[in-house]
Amino acid sequence: MDTNAPPGECCAHPRGGQRGDFGVKFKDSEKFRVMISATELRNGATFRVDGQPYQVLEYKHTKLGRGTANIRVKVRNLATGGVVEKSFISDARVEELATQTRELQYLYKDGENAYFMDPRNFEQFSLPLPILDRQADFLKEGENVRVMFADDQPLSIQLPLAMIFTVTQAPPGVKGDSANASFKQVVLDNGLKTKVPLFVNEGDRVKIDTRTSVYLERIR
Repeated sequence: MDTNAPPGECCAHPRGGQRGDFGVKFKDSEKFRVMISATELRNGATFRVDGQPYQVLEYKHTKLGRGTANIRVKVRNLATGGVVEKSFISDARVEELATQTRELQYLYKDGENAYFMDPRNFEQFSLPLPILDRQADFLKEGENVRVMFADDQPLSIQLPLAMIFTVTQAPPGVKGDSANASFKQVVLDNGLKTKVPLFVNEGDRVKIDTRTSVYLERIR
């Protein structure tokens, strides 16, 4: 080992590894793992268990007595798109999944994947539709989307809580006797079908909740 290396520089490890900023020896291909408490697994948090990446959809904390608690989370497997529930004791620790967000342009989707492009270097990426689930319904060709990456691989997209669309097909509003008659089904410019009030017409712009697909308001 070179003992004359300038202060602050990493020194080569005899077995080919390096010494990281925290004084932990690791091989060139390894990364420093950050462990977090199960109590930090709030909505949107990402973590890895048994080599699988997950994102928290729902978090529930249940007190068990004697200072212990049970943490139950509903999570989406970011590799398969499957949704499962996991349970941890409050003092359990899991590996934090380090992620980065990049702005990509949505291109199109086929029967299996949605395709995106980085407008800076024209590199293209794909995400399986089962992973996107209902989020795929809100994608609009040519628009930018925030895509979450881990280890340089795309994992999921991050949509705003509400998006604006143009109504391309709308039947005339005819009032009826039932409460359901105060709404009608329309088609939006990305092909999504949703229910809107009777006063909404073809060509109107409407705001839609991306979590529920529910109409929020007409944009004037």
